[in-house]
Amino acid sequence: MLDLSLLVQYGPALLRGFGVTILCWGAGCLIGMVLGFVLMLLRQIPVKPLRWAIRAYIEVIRGTPFLIQLFLLYSGGPSIGLRLEATAAGILGLGIYGSAYFAEIFRAGYQAVPKGQVEAALSLGMSYGSILRRVIVPAMLVSTIPSIVNMMAILTKETVVLSIITVPELMYEMQTMAAETFATFETIVGMALFYWLLVEVVSRLGRRLEARVTRFLTHASPQGSSTQTATARA
Repeated sequence: MLDLSLLVQYGPALLRGFGVTILCWGAGCLIGMVLGFVLMLLRQIPVKPLRWAIRAYIEVIRGTPFLIQLFLLYSGGPSIGLRLEATAAGILGLGIYGSAYFAEIFRAGYQAVPKGQVEAALSLGMSYGSILRRVIVPAMLVSTIPSIVNMMAILTKETVVLSIITVPELMYEMQTMAAETFATFETIVGMALFYWLLVEVVSRLGRRLEARVTRFLTHASPQGSSTQTATARA
């Protein structure tokens, strides 16, 4: 029978672990998105060795398990002078792992931007930075937000692996509870509830963000403005 009193008894420790999970996930997603966006931009440079190097990086990261990458970073890092605490290694590991996927998401969004919009901006004398900020990125957001949110949800579940390198996140605290009480069933149920809640919150926030960005860009675009004006005149 499910003993909910254990979840109450270990509540403070579980909440601390949940907080560490949120920290690792949030920081890892941020690092992954920034690094992925930079990789996407570098991949547009017409230099073949650079493109090959970035493609090799993406394929290696996507083609190897996150657990192996985490062990290489945490246990193998000191051999090259990179010594990180468990939490820092977990955050960086999540960021590196996510960057390969975010880079592909952003690349798909970049390629989906109509070339006519970019050519029109160039004809107006806009710099590449302005085109990127005012034309490409807004258009990318509409098409990539669902994939970004999906990847963020995947990374929430990858945080479970961080307990293996002693990051005191939710899984680590759950394992401690199970070891002290031998309540395996309660541990599994509690862990499932926490992660389901986190993924559900991320998904709902993502849907709201997608709706708001789409609505904002629709109203801000010249086409949307002209449509509204024509409707008002009619």
